[in-house]
Amino acid sequence: MSTSSSSAAERDFKREFLKTFFIVFVILSICFSIFLVNHHENNKYIIETLSLNGTAEEGDALFKINCVGCHGITARGLVGPDLHSVTQRLNDKEIIKQVTGGLTPPMPSFEIDPVNMSNLLKYLHTLE
Repeated sequence: MSTSSSSAAERDFKREFLKTFFIVFVILSICFSIFLVNHHENNKYIIETLSLNGTAEEGDALFKINCVGCHGITARGLVGPDLHSVTQRLNDKEIIKQVTGGLTPPMPSFEIDPVNMSNLLKYLHTLE
């Protein structure tokens, strides 16, 4: 009698294990799919931005509208860090990800089109 209850318990355990495994597999698959879609869109944005040749003057105007509150009028830093030589510390892709993703709090993320992002990059390169 103990063997039948033991095998029933084993069947229940296997069933619960497979059910849990399937749920975890589905959740991981969904997360991976979302990552791939976002990664592809992000790469497309970065490639488009880097293919453009922005202007420092337009980037300066954009900086003065959006960034001076944290980085100061001369980009020497207030709440945010000093941005002089930022292009020596970070490559353009990293800067784009920082601006669009706000990766280091309290920096917000910005929705910025590729042309304006290219302009901002050009301006940041003048701060060396």
